[in-house]
Amino acid sequence: MSPMEVSAVGLALAYVVLAIYQQRLCWLAAIASALLYIAIFWQVQLYLEAALQLFYIAMAIYGWIIWGSENNSVVAIQTWPYRYHAAGCLALLLLSLMLGGAMHAYTDAASPFIDAGTTVSALLATWMVARKLLENWLYWIAIDLASIGLYLSRDLTLTAVLFAGYVILAGLGYRTWRRQWLAQQTL
Repeated sequence: MSPMEVSAVGLALAYVVLAIYQQRLCWLAAIASALLYIAIFWQVQLYLEAALQLFYIAMAIYGWIIWGSENNSVVAIQTWPYRYHAAGCLALLLLSLMLGGAMHAYTDAASPFIDAGTTVSALLATWMVARKLLENWLYWIAIDLASIGLYLSRDLTLTAVLFAGYVILAGLGYRTWRRQWLAQQTL
């Protein structure tokens, strides 16, 4: 584990904790962590994970803007109907298979299908965080569980531990946001 990985993990944890409490500063921690993870993932041949960090940076800028400059409650917590989740999961499966197949055929990527699956799923889940969709936390639990094995296979032990912590934090995030969402419904 390198000092760069330690820093990336610390910033990533700060992002999630701040996001749970809907603090706009979470997006700055996300940008800093993603910048470090671009180099880390490239070094261990997880090219889609490296590319995903560019998306995280773009979404962090989007989140920073949409959460508002003075009042981060500009966007209320929302939920999706089940049909949106069904369509989203089907799209994620198809995209994962296509992207994983391309990475397998044209690169020396490590674990191309798992890398593709976690990557495309994280695209949707990150957008869901920025839009304050409650179910984002459930998507993150599944993504984080799959990512643990992926990172262990590339000797990124501290990052795997981070993602184990993310599973717990995502559960806390879901509980916290659900409580706030339910309170919104009674207003």
